Amino acid sequence: MRKLSSSRSRVAVLFAVATGAVLSGAPVAEAASDGYVALGDSYTAGPNVLPPDRTAPSGCARSLANYPHLVASALGLQLDDRSCTGAKTENVTATAQFPDQPPQITALSRTTKVVTLGIGGNDNNTFRDVVAACIAADSATPVGTPCKDTYGSTFVDNIHADAPVIGAAIARIHQTAPAAKVFVVGYPDILPRNGGCYPQVPITDGDVAYVDGIETELNTVLRDQAQLHNATFVDTYTPSLGHDACQAAGTRWIEPMTPGADAATLHPNAAGMRADAVAVTAAIRNARPA
Repeated sequence: MRKLSSSRSRVAVLFAVATGAVLSGAPVAEAASDGYVALGDSYTAGPNVLPPDRTAPSGCARSLANYPHLVASALGLQLDDRSCTGAKTENVTATAQFPDQPPQITALSRTTKVVTLGIGGNDNNTFRDVVAACIAADSATPVGTPCKDTYGSTFVDNIHADAPVIGAAIARIHQTAPAAKVFVVGYPDILPRNGGCYPQVPITDGDVAYVDGIETELNTVLRDQAQLHNATFVDTYTPSLGHDACQAAGTRWIEPMTPGADAATLHPNAAGMRADAVAVTAAIRNARPA
């Protein structure tokens, strides 16, 4: 991947800070004997969505109103939420993200019944780098498709190269929790398919479509890997169309660069978390035997 310039790097740092608010909390509890385990990154954790989970590991910025908590409440499941802002696939299966956040898979056991996995956007720093690169390119030339013209298929190529890593993570979840039904949760619509909202999100209309295409490609990879590895893909993108970060407050489920509600930049607000919970709850109910 082409290296970011210093201005792009500054935008990347701002985006990382916005999505990685630190919460103080107790060390991770031991794995639950059964029930529902939520694995994932910030789109699962819900940074800045109130109220915060003050028992979460420091740095994870987890919300008590994220979709795992809402799903567990709706279905009467015992929840062990290990989602963590900034998590990559390696932090699910192999590498501790923080000293008090071991690999998320350590929450699973042979009696775990339900697992949700929302991951992939931080692999290769995809979301962060796309946002940083396009804001930097489009601020310099705020017409046309300067970001697409500069980076082309770079981000999509990285996503496809990472597909086997996602697949291996799903397979590892099945091995660790053989009795569990596994649900791979996609990403909601972040930016509109057509048009934009410059400068609320300082990306040109043409590059908004480019960024949206990168996200839909990631969702396609997640869906395909779920199907290949005996998991259910949960589409949160389609239900969220028309609720992207360019919509008015009260309509949008994703907050823009300067959030107008309790949420991180370009992340789900409380309404977005409720919408994701509806989709995930329905998927779990549909997968249960009659």
